[in-house]
Amino acid sequence: MTETYYQAHEECLDRSTLEELQARRLRALVVSLDATVPFYRQAFKDAGVDPASVEGLQDLPTLPFTVKNDLRAAYPYKMFSASMDDIVRIHASSGTTGQISVVGYTRADLEMWAQCVSRALVAAGATSHDILQVSYGYGIFTGGLGLHDGATYLGMSVIPASGGNTKRQIQFLRDFGVAGLACTPSYALLIAETARDMGLDPTTFPLRFGIFGAEAWSVGMREELEQAFDIKAYDIYGLSEILGPGVAFECSAQQGLHVNEDHFLTEIVDPQTLLPVEEGEYGEIVFTTLTKQGIPLLRYRTRDISRFITEPCSCGRTLRRLDRLRGRSDDMLIIRGVNVFPSQIEQVLTGVAEVSTNYQIIVSRTGRMDNVLVKVEIEPDFPADEIARFESIERQVRAEIESALAISVQVRLVEPKSIARSEGKAQRLIDERKEN
Repeated sequence: MTETYYQAHEECLDRSTLEELQARRLRALVVSLDATVPFYRQAFKDAGVDPASVEGLQDLPTLPFTVKNDLRAAYPYKMFSASMDDIVRIHASSGTTGQISVVGYTRADLEMWAQCVSRALVAAGATSHDILQVSYGYGIFTGGLGLHDGATYLGMSVIPASGGNTKRQIQFLRDFGVAGLACTPSYALLIAETARDMGLDPTTFPLRFGIFGAEAWSVGMREELEQAFDIKAYDIYGLSEILGPGVAFECSAQQGLHVNEDHFLTEIVDPQTLLPVEEGEYGEIVFTTLTKQGIPLLRYRTRDISRFITEPCSCGRTLRRLDRLRGRSDDMLIIRGVNVFPSQIEQVLTGVAEVSTNYQIIVSRTGRMDNVLVKVEIEPDFPADEIARFESIERQVRAEIESALAISVQVRLVEPKSIARSEGKAQRLIDERKEN
């Protein structure tokens, strides 16, 4: 199949031309931030940086980082670079703890965002003739409107389903000729499960592709989604502070997320030392927004953990790729000195046919000892009277997790649908150590 692009020139720039563009935009950015945002003016002084002296990408390590708390402290509009007269939309982070962080968009920002999402949709095989069902939440969270505007910009017909009312979602998917579904991967699995409970086969829906994001998900979950709906499942990545969905996207190769590098300068740093990691090593993603007007950010620490994929992509795009997210540095568990991400446990579970991908990880502490309990639902067709086999599967899951992660865990198989479902981001981790 010949790869198609939404903006072939920008998506396939040779490296030297792209880096010249990034350097030019970086120079303009630091001068603008110094002139318009008091926070950055002070940050440059504290770092001993003269914005006018920044010449290119080689100067990036000398520039200060921005973190979530900086945005919270600037609540609501103190980090904005554009005048409020030029801000046409306001969103906020979807975080549930602490002060929310507010972001604003100019008309040019919204157009750039729509173009980035259009790139992602075309890479997934969408065309202007298709119908997209957007089942991300609409409102202050960026997911729903981000995908909606991108699909509209591409010329698609959009069903703004938002989250919830799952049976109605299924009606749309079955009857409205929907080619693409956009939502969190965990909600897509809930849609498939609910459809089967209704006596419907999700593989008979006219869906061709899914655009799934807003939470880390494993290769095994991709396979489960593709089998559940008979589709191709694509990852999309973004965060409200930087843009929203569309910062990076998967192509037909499904081998990493292409970063829209003409708009976002990307680094991978060690979250402890803040120094660049070796090429291809895992670390924390750091973004600099090169073209945003409303609230441009310099070296924003995302807390998301990934790595650069160094090999060229078969799709022909020259945009660098991020590997599938391992998780977040602030969601990473340190269990008896071992770093553990929930997605690693999920990947093990997807390899065991008798259990589902509905699970929770509960971490507690007895004295100085960390305890890990993995609760996972058994598949609905598992014979309830086969106790010996039940215990055997628990031992198998425990052994495979311990082999993969080098930590000891407890595993408890529970009945189907006994773990709470979510119509947004799934709550996979309960760390009871934080409550003590």
